[in-house]
Amino acid sequence: MNGPLSVVTIVAALLLAVWYLVRAALDRAPGRADLLATVALGALVTVLVVVAVIGLFDGSRPQEIATFGGYLFTTLAFAPTALVLARMEPTRWGNLILGIGALVLPVLILRLQQIASVTA
Repeated sequence: MNGPLSVVTIVAALLLAVWYLVRAALDRAPGRADLLATVALGALVTVLVVVAVIGLFDGSRPQEIATFGGYLFTTLAFAPTALVLARMEPTRWGNLILGIGALVLPVLILRLQQIASVTA
């Protein structure tokens, strides 16, 4: 797992989470900028996952490759799923969905780093 890219992704997700949760507390529905920010976060996560997949072929594979693959898939699918759910809920709860989604992404990324550090 790429250290600097992971840190940037985690910081971006946490900043967006604070933004979304504040907007939910202020009873604001997700706007176009909120949805575009989630798309940008999803693109950043996609780059991180692609780098992690490329890293699988350099010879240092995680000991639990199936678990690593499951976390990769979940991490990749999380932002788009939150985006779809937030669009289905055009009230303050949409921002809450985006906020919770952005809070879960750093946990998934940290778990990916833990799994990747235990090599076979």
